[in-house]
Amino acid sequence: MMNCRETSLLLSRRLDTPLSLRERIALRLHLMMCDGCRSFAAQMRWLHRATAELETRILGNASLKLSEPARTRIARALRDGRH
Repeated sequence: MMNCRETSLLLSRRLDTPLSLRERIALRLHLMMCDGCRSFAAQMRWLHRATAELETRILGNASLKLSEPARTRIARALRDGRH
């Protein structure tokens, strides 16, 4: 059985790389039993979606007067911040 620390690490890792079947099962079992980790997982999903939406809004907004280097720096910072 996984503990909460291991669960939080897997929750973070699964945003970037696919988990093995064994890891997915262990994660699902832990989340079924742990309210705190379920909350943490929901918060991580929300933050991930919010960051992606922010990137789309900022970089896709033609009315913002940003130079191309500024847009590139913002995109890189948002992308790096997700890891």
